[in-house]
Amino acid sequence: MTDEAGSGSEYGEGAGVTDGGAAERLRRWRLVLGGDAADGTGHGLSGQDAAMDQTLSALYGRDDKGRAGRDRSAGLGASAPSVARWLGDVRTYFPASVVQVMQRDAIDRLGLSTLLLEPEMLEAVEADVHLVGTLLSLNKAMPETTRETARAVVRKVVDDLEKRLASRTRATLTGALDRSARVSRPRHHDIDWNRTIAANLKHYLPEHGTVVPERLVGYGRAARSVRKDVVLCIDQSGSMAASVVYASVFGAVLASMRSLTTRLVAFDTSVVDLTDQLDDPVDVLFGTQLGGGTDINRALAYCQARITRPADTVVVLISDLYEGGIRQEMLKRVAAMKASGVQFVALLALSDEGAPAYDREHAAALAALGAPAFACTPDLFPEVMAAAIEKRPLPIPDGARGGPGG
Repeated sequence: MTDEAGSGSEYGEGAGVTDGGAAERLRRWRLVLGGDAADGTGHGLSGQDAAMDQTLSALYGRDDKGRAGRDRSAGLGASAPSVARWLGDVRTYFPASVVQVMQRDAIDRLGLSTLLLEPEMLEAVEADVHLVGTLLSLNKAMPETTRETARAVVRKVVDDLEKRLASRTRATLTGALDRSARVSRPRHHDIDWNRTIAANLKHYLPEHGTVVPERLVGYGRAARSVRKDVVLCIDQSGSMAASVVYASVFGAVLASMRSLTTRLVAFDTSVVDLTDQLDDPVDVLFGTQLGGGTDINRALAYCQARITRPADTVVVLISDLYEGGIRQEMLKRVAAMKASGVQFVALLALSDEGAPAYDREHAAALAALGAPAFACTPDLFPEVMAAAIEKRPLPIPDGARGGPGG
């Protein structure tokens, strides 16, 4: 009996722990399932949990067609003040990363894009790259009363991105420019003695304890004598919104480097040269017009006509390659640029969003020309540009390459 009682007590303590874990699991399932009679949890909510549930219900209490669900269909209505209050609740109860996802879902599921044209809405949102893309797509419809608020939101995101990306980009590309500027007959103060000694070790004279350098290795002065031309050619169709944001920031960073000349061209079915606005990426972004068709051939024709030093030029095409123009002419232009010495880089996306949808046939055709198309994250972009400047193989991530099986 004693042994059995002891055993029973032991199980009782374990059951208490299990009950506590089960209650937490029921609570979480209740928040996920939303309290419908069929959710099977039988768990009630109170206090902050009830407030969180109401916030979730307003957004997710609908079916995929946007109709109200059974018991969970609070909705956000069409009132900007009510949406602003809801955004405030979201920021109160959830971390920033979740807030951004919920905002994106609210815009997609509930059609709140037009409400972003109201200043009180913009002041309530959590700013991120995706929100900037939405604002840019609404740019032409934006009233003057909202424009300054919208610019402030975009400015915050752009400033954060520049702080994250600028220093590493400049350092990586400065090193690449120095290496690409290596010369075999350097001036005395430009000699790289470590590399010179390494290159001439076979000429070591033991009786004199010295190396006779038959070949000098040095660097040109990148900021003074070595200049590379970079052309960023950006597809501004609606699906490329995040890429447009990142490309504009990188364009401004590259334009700030004296050893580079940078041109930024945005296109859909027309072409707009935004190079003169590169000192401010916010101006660049508001100079774009997200949406519309795509004419890659026309954009590349514009860029090709402005290349004066092909051997020292890097062209970066950022596009999902869905071409509305003349396909064969587009491919001929790429082939001609590469034959002239241009380093051609094709990025299917420049974002953190993962593998994009893209035209696989065109990606395969570019790869056949020696210009593989691949998706690139912002953190990888400096390395891609460094490789292009140095004319070495591009660092293409596994699974990011476009093509028939990409």
